[in-house]
Amino acid sequence: MMIQYFDSHAHYYDDRFPRESSGADAILKELFSTSVSHVINIGTSPETSRLAVRQAQDYPRMYTALGVHPTDCQSLTVRMEDALSDIESLIRDPQSKCVCLGEIGLDYHYPDTDREKQLVYFHAQMDLARSLGLPVSIHDRDAHADTLDVLRAHPGVPAILHSFSGSAEMAKEAVSLGCYISFSGTLTFTNARKPKEAALVVPRDRLLIETDCPYLAPHPLRGTLNHSGNLRYTNAVLAALIGVSEEECAALTGANARRVFSLAD
Repeated sequence: MMIQYFDSHAHYYDDRFPRESSGADAILKELFSTSVSHVINIGTSPETSRLAVRQAQDYPRMYTALGVHPTDCQSLTVRMEDALSDIESLIRDPQSKCVCLGEIGLDYHYPDTDREKQLVYFHAQMDLARSLGLPVSIHDRDAHADTLDVLRAHPGVPAILHSFSGSAEMAKEAVSLGCYISFSGTLTFTNARKPKEAALVVPRDRLLIETDCPYLAPHPLRGTLNHSGNLRYTNAVLAALIGVSEEECAALTGANARRVFSLAD
């Protein structure tokens, strides 16, 4: 029987799919009939969250995470209160299939970053997740210390550190705060020393895999359009690191994902 993978973080509404392939629908129909059990389609703004919801209607095992990404918050022209009210309304709609609040967090990569605004949005969305009883999917780029500070300030909110790029020490602390650690195609890169070291210290019941597609295609496909079928590369590297078979690794990361997203199927 073919291995089934749970993609815990994807963006299938992204316009790279129609530009670089026959489209997301053609890819998803094939994958859901073969190697992919579930996909979490992640919004990054009110607009893309609506796109994620609309797309998830077509696939029984595609669910959504809805929120405002740290770089998106800097370009929004509406007040934060209005943007988050929009997100909350989407989440509360039973048709949204929302199982997580995200993608939220911090991105300090660029010099023109408004760190204060990102932190205000991050704290506000952590509060919203608590009020809604949802886990959060966290983007952390060059902001490890502040990300941990925000997590400490919101104890009890289940969090996923997506496409983990921190150290083994950070992974240990994040797990102690209740986090799940998700690895993307970056785990397969030849220079991926830190993610591989981190994977070795994360308890097996806190491991997830993802694509972050259409981005972060794994080795040997770097630079190409990524999709959930490529999870096999990340899964294979993670399995070798933690000393289990590829089938066992896919099963345990799938079980972890169903737990954190409160999915019975």
